[in-house]
Amino acid sequence: MATVLWGLVGMLVGCVLALQLAWWPANLSLPWTSFGRLRPLHTNAVIFAFPGNALFGGIYYSMQRLLKTRMWSDKLSAVHFWGWQTIIVLAAITLPLGMTEGKEYAELIWPVDLLIAVIWLVFAANFFGTIAIRKVKHLYVAIWFYMSMVITITVLHVVNNLALPATLTRSYPIYSGMTDALVQWWYGHNAVGFLLTTPILGLMYYFLPRAAQRPVYSYRLSIIHFWALVFLYIWAGPHHLLYSALPDWAQTLGMVFSVMLIAPSWGGMLNGLLTLRGAWDRLRTDPILKFWVAAITFYGMSTFEGPMMSIRSVNALSHFTDWTIAHVHAGALGWVGESVFAMLYYMAPRVWNRKLYSVSLATTHFWLATVGIVLYVVAMWSAGVTQGLMWRAFDDGGLLQYPNFVDTVRTLNPFYWIRLGGGVMYLVGMLVLAWNLYKTATSAPSNALEA
Repeated sequence: MATVLWGLVGMLVGCVLALQLAWWPANLSLPWTSFGRLRPLHTNAVIFAFPGNALFGGIYYSMQRLLKTRMWSDKLSAVHFWGWQTIIVLAAITLPLGMTEGKEYAELIWPVDLLIAVIWLVFAANFFGTIAIRKVKHLYVAIWFYMSMVITITVLHVVNNLALPATLTRSYPIYSGMTDALVQWWYGHNAVGFLLTTPILGLMYYFLPRAAQRPVYSYRLSIIHFWALVFLYIWAGPHHLLYSALPDWAQTLGMVFSVMLIAPSWGGMLNGLLTLRGAWDRLRTDPILKFWVAAITFYGMSTFEGPMMSIRSVNALSHFTDWTIAHVHAGALGWVGESVFAMLYYMAPRVWNRKLYSVSLATTHFWLATVGIVLYVVAMWSAGVTQGLMWRAFDDGGLLQYPNFVDTVRTLNPFYWIRLGGGVMYLVGMLVLAWNLYKTATSAPSNALEA
């Protein structure tokens, strides 16, 4: 329920921001509704609140079944849940008020950072405590993906947020200059990797075979996928700092490891899609499988596009353009979002012991979400390439062909309206999801569902 609530909030704020970029009066000329205040609220909601709650719910659901035991502590589970919601509410209050550390995906002020660390350790204790009391010896590959998230996010959060408090709402990082930038993007890229990639992949390895009623195509490939991904991903952060003051060797290191990431990423994508061998006919009628196939396809696309954008010659065109926005949203709303929807439609009827209220509504949601994000991504691809080419265009005299920045803005305006249309479709899809799950929860119980 928290996943759906914060998902609606995050997508609504995203649509407001899309409207502001297409039509500036939507800023309302108020400081707390300006783009600069609402944008970090949107990113935090769509990263830490929406999929954050989803992956915690999915991990709690799948761990107990994979390890054949109850969670180590129900009290810690409750502290974790309410603590995480408190963090989200604090973010929703402080960010519009302009209280920020100014770091991408790490904007929250230092008291909230401390609370995040405490709640994360509560989750980690419960997580590893449950593994310690498991009733089976073998740790299924999904557990390894979850484990990589718990350990790596701990290190990333602590190291990137080391700071000296000055007041209750202001602090100064212990790093300076390029070191601060490098640490920030080591955090920024890997926060995406180990919060929005590895745990969602672990959930894919649990929920997809259950939904398809087929075993994982290759368990050996899933193990190779895990170890290759977690080794390579952690080195890719410097690709965010190409053409900066970062030493060339560090930029090259980030670029090389980013390109190498294609191999394990596509191995995981193929392992997911091939798990559906013998079940493709069910794709016509099962919205859960529809969501999984679309999500995994977006995963493959995003994990090809990202490494390509990390190559210097491509990055020279794409950097600072809306192409980057397209890439991020294809991953966050295409891969992560549609994976979350698949999990919710699978879990909710089993949690409440009721049949899904409407399969046709779930199918409608699938088309709204998929067409919406495709519209969004295609519009931003087009806008990004247009931006890059206009910024690099020279006339016959060797001068900039478009010296006024506003020329680019006017050219991109139609693409921004298309982006808004795609975002609204995605938001409407989430409203359909919320209604479907509400009706499912309040319908008559059924004993026909599997555990």
